[in-house]
Amino acid sequence: MTTPLYDIALSFLFRTSLRKSLALLDRYKTAEEAWRHLDEPGMNDSLKRAERELEWINAHGIRVWTLADEDYPYRLRQCPDKPIVLYGKGNLNPSDTHMVSIVGTRRATERGKEETDILVRELHERLDNVTIVSGGAYGIDIAAHRAAIKYGVPTIIVPAHGLDRIYPAQHRSEAVASLAQGGILTEFPSGTEPLAANFVQRNRIVAGLADAVVVVESRDKGGSLITARMATDYDRDLFAFPGRPEDASSRGCNDLIRDNTAQLINCAEDLIRAMLWQSSNDIKPSNLQTTMVDLLADDLTERQKTILTKLQEAEEGLHINLLVMETQEAYSDVSSDLMMLELQGLVRSLPGGIYRFAR
Repeated sequence: MTTPLYDIALSFLFRTSLRKSLALLDRYKTAEEAWRHLDEPGMNDSLKRAERELEWINAHGIRVWTLADEDYPYRLRQCPDKPIVLYGKGNLNPSDTHMVSIVGTRRATERGKEETDILVRELHERLDNVTIVSGGAYGIDIAAHRAAIKYGVPTIIVPAHGLDRIYPAQHRSEAVASLAQGGILTEFPSGTEPLAANFVQRNRIVAGLADAVVVVESRDKGGSLITARMATDYDRDLFAFPGRPEDASSRGCNDLIRDNTAQLINCAEDLIRAMLWQSSNDIKPSNLQTTMVDLLADDLTERQKTILTKLQEAEEGLHINLLVMETQEAYSDVSSDLMMLELQGLVRSLPGGIYRFAR
């Protein structure tokens, strides 16, 4: 793993222009090479600040991901506005699991908190591996983290500040507990305060890390609706719990469902079925056609053979996001291969991003 010094320095130098940082990394491939080609005011100060940040990181056991790292969370890597640096603390593994982001109003009702608790428990009971992601805020966010901690489910808190503080301070115990079975992940360096603009910025990480985003409760305006919009922009599956029309805490959810932006769910089983995930209660389908890939071996790339094999094993088909997760390949590569396999008559595309082996 290369040193993240210049990645951190870039994040400081262009702290208000993520697009410029990403363009430089795309052009020069490494942050150090990009830095050598720059002639910008403030470079010395940014590099010195990055050196101090790296010292703080090393002193406090912080893990750093950059876009040059192979284990950078691959779902987040697909997003056009992905962070160039991520800082993490805890037992983080944001790639090898089903990722469900649960969001909602800070003024959650008891009903909303109960629905959140039941959703997390049932996901834990029905899936062999699932991680709960949220923002650590009041209301539905902290209800999701508390449920995950209670049931022993990995959970990732995505704060709107650096790792040198916890906000709100009342959630310190949950943050500490999460370190053993998940952790805290942020793009903000130490010293960053939880300013209002940071909450909107961090919401894209909550959405981008996920396979599915669930809005449990939402008023007609609020941060959870911003996260929902980001989820649809990133082509993530979006779900919402319905509520009574007269309930202010459910108006946002009802609007998402009414506008066909989110799928209606009432329980974890609805989510699992919609995502075509393999429930631990299901009988594994037998693979009766494994020889097809061998017969076509000369005409398929290794990646295409892997995709086709995965689809053969799934009776009901697979969502493209799940194929990306299982193959650990880039979304664009999987999408291109699926198109080629469909043109060859080997794969059928279904509504909602679902693909099925053409039997």
